[in-house]
Amino acid sequence: MATSARVRRVFIGLLFANLAVVAAKLAVGIASGSLAILGSAVDSCVDALNNVLALIVVRVAAKEPDEDHPYGHGKFETLGALAIVGFLSITCFELVRGAVNHLVSGTHRVAISDFQLGVLVLTLGVNVLITWYEHRRGTELGSELLVADAAHTRADVFITVGVLMGVLLARQGWWWIDSVLAIVVALVIVLVAYRILARTVPVLVDQRALPTSDIQETAQAVAGVKSAYGIRSRGPSDLRYAEVTIAVDRHANVESAHAIADEVEERLKRELQLHEVTVHVEPC
Repeated sequence: MATSARVRRVFIGLLFANLAVVAAKLAVGIASGSLAILGSAVDSCVDALNNVLALIVVRVAAKEPDEDHPYGHGKFETLGALAIVGFLSITCFELVRGAVNHLVSGTHRVAISDFQLGVLVLTLGVNVLITWYEHRRGTELGSELLVADAAHTRADVFITVGVLMGVLLARQGWWWIDSVLAIVVALVIVLVAYRILARTVPVLVDQRALPTSDIQETAQAVAGVKSAYGIRSRGPSDLRYAEVTIAVDRHANVESAHAIADEVEERLKRELQLHEVTVHVEPC
């Protein structure tokens, strides 16, 4: 519980920092008319939304199962992630549409002042600090959420560097570079959305979490298990469930059969990193 509270505090601090970056980029993007900067602001917005999702995971999705949610609350995170995908899809469409229109018309010009350029450089510095701090704290606290979120923020650093280079070229008269960069940023955001879908859809449709053979071999390695079948598994990597039926000697008494089932359950949890295992016993 103490570690969970520390992780929440880190995410709250990161959320405020990311919101400040989003606000700064939006202000510069709107004032200068730069689609590339607005696209970078959208990518930073994803960082902030990821922080909100992480807080939900730590506080809500990690709650113990109850009568109404016997399999826990983990899919609240999945629903939130899908909402982010919807937001990204609409934003990317508008970003690309605006960039293409500007390229076709040839009338789009970006006017960015030295002060606005300085603000962008400052947001880059903040992102670098966020990435370093988040990864360090994630390692210290053993939080996969923090380490994974730091990886996405690191990608935002490279996007911001690219946008800054585009802005400098646009100031030299390369008016079309802003629209081209906006399309590139939109493609990067599409990739982010695809990765979110690739992570969340299998959870929603209860895709098999582990190869059936792995569970079968591990269960059958327990003394007294004649065979293992009726195997099912589901859930994300950090909250996987499995169900297996084992065949035991028909002459075994109830106590012995339950002892074998308990050993199967413990071994599956330990060796395959399963959160919960249901073992059914059948006489053979």
